Parts: sequence; C-alpha cells; structure tokens
Amino acid sequence: MITKGDKVAVLDDDISGVVLDVKGNTVRIETPDGFELEYQMQELVKMGNELRKSGMQNMAQVIREKQEPEKRSFIKQKKSDAAEIAFDLHIEKLVRSTKGMQPYDILELQLDTAKRHIEFAIAKRIPKIVLIHGVGDGKLRAEIEFMLKRYDNIWFQEASFQRYGQGAIEVNFKQNA
Repeated sequence: MITKGDKVAVLDDDISGVVLDVKGNTVRIETPDGFELEYQMQELVKMGNELRKSGMQNMAQVIREKQEPEKRSFIKQKKSDAAEIAFDLHIEKLVRSTKGMQPYDILELQLDTAKRHIEFAIAKRIPKIVLIHGVGDGKLRAEIEFMLKRYDNIWFQEASFQRYGQGAIEVNFKQNA
C-alpha cells in the first residue's frame, strides 16, 4: 500500500513527510524539516492527490478518536435570570394603530393585558415576571400596583434599573410546595 516516494502523514502526531524506505512493516520517512523518522505501517496514512480529501477526513476522525473526551463538570450552574419573563405594555406593542381609541380605552387594554399575563404566570407557576409600563405620567403604574395589591401570594418591586430603567415592575409569585 505505501511505497517509496509516497507522501504520508502520521496518525498520532502532526507530522507528514515523504517515504524514503519500506522494510517489512517499518517505514522510514523524511519530514519537510529534513528529519528522518521510522514508523510502523499502521501508524501512517497515504496522502496522494487522489486520496487527499479522504485522508484528511480519516485523519480528522482518527485525531478525534485519539483525543481524551472532555471532562464533564457536575456542578449545577445558577440560573439567575432564566426564569424572568418581561412583558411590554406600551400600547404600540399591543395594537397596530390607536386610531379611534380614547385614553381610557388604551389604559383598559393595557391593564387587561397585564392581568392576563399575571394569570398566565400563576397558572404556569412562573416564579417571576416583569411588566414594562414605561415612565409617562404614572397612571398605568398606579393602576398596575392597585391591581397587584388585590392578589394574594404576590409581591412586587421596582424592576432592575440597569435593564429596564424606571419604567418596569418586577412581580414575584410565592409558590406553594
């Protein structure tokens, strides 16, 4: 299979070269740096023009097999904000157009949406949601806080200033075991 003059690559090392001599199962190669090395026939892969692509694929597969598997860590990583879901109550996010809507209609739609999200979180046992109300003149915020006070097992606070600014409320749900 491997003869004098063939270009070969070593399976276990990043070494390639030209075959100088074949004696039985021992092959002597010369690397591009001029070093002469001896290997067993089964440690080499022929790298001819017609075999170049398949040889590279075989080498990659062999290298993957030879490498030690990555050690797994059994330490659980803390999921800090993975359970936090934010709902934007800005009217532009809820409807395409506010044409023909009175301010009262807009506020009612925003409150109904907030209530629906709170009910959904309670039903699905989501521990925390964020209601983004925006800064504005504070009417929506006051109505949301009034609505939240009517629920049992809920507590709320100002949401992360870094993430949402002053226009959001974080709602936490106390879950029963």
